[in-house]
Amino acid sequence: MDGVNGTMKTQKAQQYDARDNKLHLNEIEIPKPRPHELLVKVACASLCHSDVMMFEPNDQGLILGKNPVTIGHEATGVVKELGSDVQNFKVGDKVGFLPASDCCLECEPCVKTCVTGKQQMAGFGVDGYFQEYVVVDSRCSMVLPEELDVTEAAPLFCAGVTAYHGVDDCKLKPGQWMAIIGCGGLGHMGVQYAKAMGLKVIGLDVVDDQLEEAKVQGADYVFNSMTDKEYVKKILEITNGGVDAAVNFTASKKAYDDAPQIIRPALGILMAVGIPRQPLTFNGMDIAMGRFRLMGSNNGTPANMRPAIEFSAKHGVKPHLTTYVLEDLPKMIDIM
Repeated sequence: MDGVNGTMKTQKAQQYDARDNKLHLNEIEIPKPRPHELLVKVACASLCHSDVMMFEPNDQGLILGKNPVTIGHEATGVVKELGSDVQNFKVGDKVGFLPASDCCLECEPCVKTCVTGKQQMAGFGVDGYFQEYVVVDSRCSMVLPEELDVTEAAPLFCAGVTAYHGVDDCKLKPGQWMAIIGCGGLGHMGVQYAKAMGLKVIGLDVVDDQLEEAKVQGADYVFNSMTDKEYVKKILEITNGGVDAAVNFTASKKAYDDAPQIIRPALGILMAVGIPRQPLTFNGMDIAMGRFRLMGSNNGTPANMRPAIEFSAKHGVKPHLTTYVLEDLPKMIDIM
């Protein structure tokens, strides 16, 4: 038996405990779906940088709920049980889902941002996805397109949706220039999305291996912003005045400080995606006079999930995966 409607009542879960700031592999009950929820057998849960932030000083507003809490907020799996009110899903469906919990999905903040005073995020406020079975809100879930593998698709439901909208929300036209700042986990997907949208792409990073990966994914030019002292001048020459948008996927304050100098004056966009621990500052005159436009992109709502996933399936956008067993999650965190 697979543990559902069988003899098994418990499952393994990797849980963060704030009392010792460590992970523990615990045995917990298999959850029961509420009327609007799905019970899902996890096929793959992937590690996001936000998960690692739990082990750092909590100065970024992370809202922790129960303690200990199962970590993880991006995953895919197979439906095992339906809540009484669930429609448009069936047992056996391969699904992906967003980590929002307890949203009404009726008020404007819920519909547009999934951020309200009551909303809980899986892996922080409520149990997340580094466990064998999870309950997820059916309204924040979707059946995977046939082109997507249920394991490979897991990072798309945080990293993919975030990278897609960081690029797409700039609303550039084919042939325009975009800088992808940070070519790692989010950035290597951002390069893929930008190229699939017909944009010309410049990759910026301080790690040469990640720049090489950006070239593999189609970046037209790449620069190491730490070692190449002439990178700003070169970008301005290549683009004839600056990129039309710079999307910063890094958590580096310096990357934000430096980005305006490569953006095309009066027309360009600085898209904020990465979240540094330090507060960001911008020249008020630059913003008021239109030197560049500062924008942000929400990283995932039920309204914007489906376009990102369907675009990924259509254009073959895939994250690079290295797989581990559940017991090796501490090793994954050390590597990240």
